[in-house]
Amino acid sequence: MSDSTFSYTFLAVVGVILTIVWDLKIVKTRLLTTKIFWASYAIVVFFQLVSNGILTGFQMVRYYDDAIVGSGSVADGTPQMIGDGRIFYAPFEDLLFGFALVVLSMSLWVMWERRGLQKNIRSGPPRVGVFGAKK
Repeated sequence: MSDSTFSYTFLAVVGVILTIVWDLKIVKTRLLTTKIFWASYAIVVFFQLVSNGILTGFQMVRYYDDAIVGSGSVADGTPQMIGDGRIFYAPFEDLLFGFALVVLSMSLWVMWERRGLQKNIRSGPPRVGVFGAKK
């Protein structure tokens, strides 16, 4: 890796910092201060760990050694499940990026809702009948 590139670790940490600033200071959705966000995020993290564990545990996804904390390539087979900078086989940087993506997506959704982007909220099945749209 040359000096002009950034590591996966660096980009993940910067992504988390920018997302926190975005949520708390720029759009002021303040999702990170709510219990419902953290309860929902726990569910997201569980499934993120499952999918990351499958992808990295079976070595469908591999990382450069100098781009992550811990070792990226594993010469003798499967990476460690926990330790060496990994949580359920995936580098901890994946959790950081996942956090940033979830918070950014949710804060954009809340921001757009507050600005009235979706004025008429409709739930349920589509309102289309045999002869066209129902009124």
